[in-house]
Amino acid sequence: MAVKDVLLLGNKKLREKSVDVDLNGENNDAVFKDLRDTLISLQKKKKLGKALAAPQIGCGKKIILFNLPHRQMIMINPEIIRQDDEMMEVWETCFCFECAFFVKTKRFKSVRVRYWDEEGTEKIETFHNDLAALVQHEIDHLIGILSTDHLTDNTHIIMREEWEKTISEKS
Repeated sequence: MAVKDVLLLGNKKLREKSVDVDLNGENNDAVFKDLRDTLISLQKKKKLGKALAAPQIGCGKKIILFNLPHRQMIMINPEIIRQDDEMMEVWETCFCFECAFFVKTKRFKSVRVRYWDEEGTEKIETFHNDLAALVQHEIDHLIGILSTDHLTDNTHIIMREEWEKTISEKS
């Protein structure tokens, strides 16, 4: 198993822009495996998280792995080609924050994304609501943007323990 360390908030590599993956011949199987192994390990350890971008493990390529309850997918060279006019507020955390706190961000309620899968097949897919927010969060990692960059004031940040209390009170 190739579980990698996740770069943490403050590491300058998280601010670098990733490079496009050459879809003609470049073998990224090792990166795919490292992302899978690392994400699955983090999900077990942190009890949350649904995706991991290559820059988070120190690989400067435009690759994201999603491990959702109903689907696992890899996005290579993703780009948002259309976004909804409507915005929504969401609470986000990140493995780069060790999931220690959440920030409230505004995200587009719907995004249409062009990407290539691990077989090199071009895909165009529309994502809505929480999944749209997650896709935007992960694509941000590819261009050196973190959730904390979306903060407008310090009332939109909360420690995980308080966030969990807030969520359980609403249930």
